[in-house]
Amino acid sequence: MYAEERQRIIVERLRVHGRVEVVPLAAEFAVTAETIRRDLTALERMGHARRVHGGAISLDRLSFEPAVGARRAVMTAEKTRIARAALGELPEVGTILIDAGTTTECLAAELPADRELTVVTNSVNVALSLHARPNLQVVLVGGRLRSTTLATVDDWALRALRDTFVEVAFIATNGVSVERGLTTPDLDEALVKRASIDCARRRVLLADHSKVDNVFLTRFADLSDIDTFITDAGIDPKTRSDIAAAGPRVIAV
Repeated sequence: MYAEERQRIIVERLRVHGRVEVVPLAAEFAVTAETIRRDLTALERMGHARRVHGGAISLDRLSFEPAVGARRAVMTAEKTRIARAALGELPEVGTILIDAGTTTECLAAELPADRELTVVTNSVNVALSLHARPNLQVVLVGGRLRSTTLATVDDWALRALRDTFVEVAFIATNGVSVERGLTTPDLDEALVKRASIDCARRRVLLADHSKVDNVFLTRFADLSDIDTFITDAGIDPKTRSDIAAAGPRVIAV
């Protein structure tokens, strides 16, 4: 197969899946990993992709965000393990913030029944999953509701969070990288995530390894803003080390 044919197939994969990885492509095409890296570099120069550690992402992905229902069906076992590991970061009593996201929704589902907590959230799904729990006081942040993530955003949400103080904020992200920090496709949601980080004494990032090395439109935090990053064991060991060197304690489960 000629390089041009291989690259056309790779571009189609990027359009469909948003991301490709070097090792599986090398095995599929029966070429070396270095050949695939050259293909991806060529595609980046042509404006079809952005190189990331271990592969490439579609440039369309910088602003694309799947609906919450689609994201909920991906990496479910990993998200559950991450959520259970995050229970170790809960205070005995006090107030926590749970950001909008499918991994943070898993955390909400795992909250213990014997812990008296106030839960602040801008996620309608989180609030609905917790509203009947007698040991929890749920505070839903107001604002415009984004249909893609079912998160409240805009000035009402920002004003509420400016006057809010929590012990721990559990934050979700679309992308996390050493070079770009924490990123998300939506400008309004990025502002709310930033305010959520600012109102917390401790910040815990929950994200499975598929989010690592992804970069989206807007940065809302640096890795140095995060105290603890909980991910799954699929994370690349070198990337894990690089992230830890940038600031947060990294836990892979």
